[in-house]
Amino acid sequence: MRVSYIVIPLLIGAGIYGWYWKQTHPDIIPVSVVSVDKGDVEATVANTRAGTIKACRRAKLSPSSGGQISELPYAEGDFVKKDTMLLKIWSLDLQAEVEHIKKNIIASEDTAEATCLQADMAQRTADRELRLLRSRSISQEEYDLKYTEYLVNKASCKAAKANIDSVKASLLVAQEQLKRTVLYAPFDGVIAKINGELNEYVTPSPIGIQTPPVIDLIEPGCFLVSVPVDEVDAPKIKIGMPARISLDAWRGQIFKANVSRIGSYVTDTEKQARTVEIELSFQDKTQLDDLLVGYSADADIILQTNKDVLRIPSETLVDDSHVLLFNPESKLLEKITVKKGLSNWSFTEITEGLKTGDQLVTSVGTTGVKEGVLVKVVNEKTAKNSNKIDSKND
Repeated sequence: MRVSYIVIPLLIGAGIYGWYWKQTHPDIIPVSVVSVDKGDVEATVANTRAGTIKACRRAKLSPSSGGQISELPYAEGDFVKKDTMLLKIWSLDLQAEVEHIKKNIIASEDTAEATCLQADMAQRTADRELRLLRSRSISQEEYDLKYTEYLVNKASCKAAKANIDSVKASLLVAQEQLKRTVLYAPFDGVIAKINGELNEYVTPSPIGIQTPPVIDLIEPGCFLVSVPVDEVDAPKIKIGMPARISLDAWRGQIFKANVSRIGSYVTDTEKQARTVEIELSFQDKTQLDDLLVGYSADADIILQTNKDVLRIPSETLVDDSHVLLFNPESKLLEKITVKKGLSNWSFTEITEGLKTGDQLVTSVGTTGVKEGVLVKVVNEKTAKNSNKIDSKND
């Protein structure tokens, strides 16, 4: 019992002393700070989903008539010039039909010539019969018979000439059908894909059913980027605005570009945000030698740039309008209200509340970091080195 009377007061005293020590000697919290400086701040718009590298011109070609492939002179990866024959469908029957019609034209011309000669002869006979009728050497009936024969021959001559035009028109139809069996390159390009082999049967796509094209032709060396942008941001974008393009395949490399086309409608895809397609053209074409169609790409479209302004890393903002300022004299944190200008996910322009050289806490989410606490700086850097300009818009 005596021990309890002694130990319990000691424990109580130790607890009180520990509490007092805690209150008079608070823990020093380690923090990272960044110095406020000047630099550029951009308002940007980014794509909502990954964009795609596309060729300036790409043609997915199939013959307009079905048939068996008889000629396929090129392979995937080959370069072809405009109007080069890429594929030919078996067409001996159509070629024979063309030759047959050409012979018919010759026969029709000969027939028309003979018929018209008969018409000329009938006309001369009718003229002689008319003179005989006027001299009362023949009857009216005999003249009418010869004159009618002339009219019949004249009509036959006209019909024979018309038949020549009809046969020639048939030749044009047959020749056009023959042309449909041959596929030509619409521009200089590289054959990216061939869906077919010699002697295979190909058919054009039925209405409403999409089938793979026989030949996929891509224009080399000319690329653009197509990215989906949220419908809310689309009205801010104008033709010619500068942009930055980054590729997953070429990490760390940035390509300069400009907006070249803005979609004319909003894409409504199920379970996805409504977006507008934006196309960007590269500024420096010499950088694109190793670029491939189909690469994924991200774009930052620059809406506005404020140069050489006071800025802070956006991560230092608390409640969107406050920062925690480190006081180097008292080692305490002070909560400061600031006014913002342009902002993105990396940097925020400050128009009021701070000055160059002020030190702000970047580790605002650390437990215990708040206004009035005692801190120790363990990592100090400038805003210029704290982050790179991000592609997102605030």
